[in-house]
Amino acid sequence: MTKTTDHETPVASGRAAGTDPRAWLRAGVAVAAVGWGANQFAPLLLLYRSELGLSAATVQATFGLYAIGLVPGLLLGGPVSDRYGRRRLVLPALFVSVLASLLLIAGSQTEGLLFAGRLVSGIASGAAFSSGTVWIKELSLAGSGREANPGPRRATITMTTGFAVGPLVAGLLAQWAPSPMVVAYLPHLALTLVAIPLVLRAPETGGGGVATGSLLNQLRLPGLRQPRFRGVVLPLAPWVFGAASVSLAYLPGVVRERMGGSALVFGAVVTALTGFSGILVQPLARRLDDPHRPRLIVLSMSAVVAGMLVAAAAAHWTQPVLVVVASLVLGAGYGWCQVTGLLEVQRMARPEELAGLTAVYQALSYIGFAAPFLLAAFQDSVGAGELLLITAGLAALTLVWTTVRARSGRGAAAGHGEAAGVPVAAAARSEDSRA
Repeated sequence: MTKTTDHETPVASGRAAGTDPRAWLRAGVAVAAVGWGANQFAPLLLLYRSELGLSAATVQATFGLYAIGLVPGLLLGGPVSDRYGRRRLVLPALFVSVLASLLLIAGSQTEGLLFAGRLVSGIASGAAFSSGTVWIKELSLAGSGREANPGPRRATITMTTGFAVGPLVAGLLAQWAPSPMVVAYLPHLALTLVAIPLVLRAPETGGGGVATGSLLNQLRLPGLRQPRFRGVVLPLAPWVFGAASVSLAYLPGVVRERMGGSALVFGAVVTALTGFSGILVQPLARRLDDPHRPRLIVLSMSAVVAGMLVAAAAAHWTQPVLVVVASLVLGAGYGWCQVTGLLEVQRMARPEELAGLTAVYQALSYIGFAAPFLLAAFQDSVGAGELLLITAGLAALTLVWTTVRARSGRGAAAGHGEAAGVPVAAAARSEDSRA
C-alpha cells in the first residue's frame, strides 16, 4: 500500500504497529471533552428547578431527550466510522458538542432551547462515543506491550474523566460564579477547542477497507444474534448508566432541603465522586477479568445492588452522608459494568463489526439515563426509599440472570478474540499480519 501522511493512512483494527503509543490520548481528550459536555448539566438541575420554575419530572426529562439524540448517533456512528474513518465522526461531534453548550447557555432565557441543547448534546455524544471508544482501543494496541488489551480500560477512564470533572467544575461555578447559567458552560467550550487540533493530528484507524459491502449490510451485525450478547450484555448494559444517573441526577435532589444553600456544590461533589469512583476501580476490573468465569459480572452487578440499597437508606432518612456513600458504590458499579460490557463486546465482535456492536452496546447502556425520570415520575405516589428498594431488587434479578447465563454453555461467546482462547490484542495483530 502506498504510504501517505499521518492524516490519510488508515490503521484499521490493530494495524497501528508504527503508531506513537501515546497517540490514543489525542482521541481520549476528544472523548473526555464530549463527556464533559454531556454531564456538565447534571449539577445544574437544582438551579434550573429554582430559577426557571421547572418541576422535578420536567428537569429529569432532559436526560430522556439526551438519550433520544444519543441512540441514533451511537447506532449509526459505529458503522459509519468503520467505513469512512474515526476522525470523520469524532471531529464533527466536537463541533456539535460546542453547539450544544451554546444552546444550553441560551436556554437560561428560553426553556425550549434548554431541551434542544440536551438533544443536540446527545447527538454529539452518540457520534463521539461510538467511534471514539473504538479509536482509543485501536490506537492502544500500538503500545500495549505490558497489557494485552488496555483499550476498554482507557476508553472508560477518558469518558468517565469528562463525566466526573465536567459537572464538578460546572457545579462549583454555578455555586459561586456570576451568571452561573452562562459561566458554567465556558470551560467545556475551551476544552473542546483544545481537542479539535489533537483530533486532526491523531492517526486514522478506520475506513481502510475493513468495512465491506453496503452500509445497510454493515448495519446488520451478526454479533447481536449471539446467545452471550442476548443473555449477558443486553440485560447488563442499562445498569451502566442506570447506576451512574441515579447517583448524579436523582440522589442530590432527595436531600436538597437538608443541604440548603450548599445544594449545588453538594450535587457537583456527588457527581464527581461517582465518576472518580468509576475510574479508581479499573485496576481491580483488569485483574478479575476472566473470559471463562463471570467474576467481573458478579462484582459489577453486586456493586449496583449494594449501591441501590444504600441509596434507598439515604432517601428514607434523607441523610447526605449516605448519599455520598451510595455515590461511591454506584460509581464503582458503573465503572465495572462499563468495562465488563466493553470487554464482552470486543471478544465476540468481528473486526468489521467492532464499532457497530460497540455502538449497540453503548445505546443499550444509555437506556439507564431514563432511571432518574422514572423515579421522579413515581415519587409522588411511592416514596423515594421504596422506589430505590424496588430498583435494587431489579438489579439483584439481573445479577442472578447474567451470572447463570455467563456460566451456561449457551452463554459462551462465539469464536472471536479471547472467547476463542486468543487475546483480543493478539487477534488484532493476527489480522494485521494477514492484511
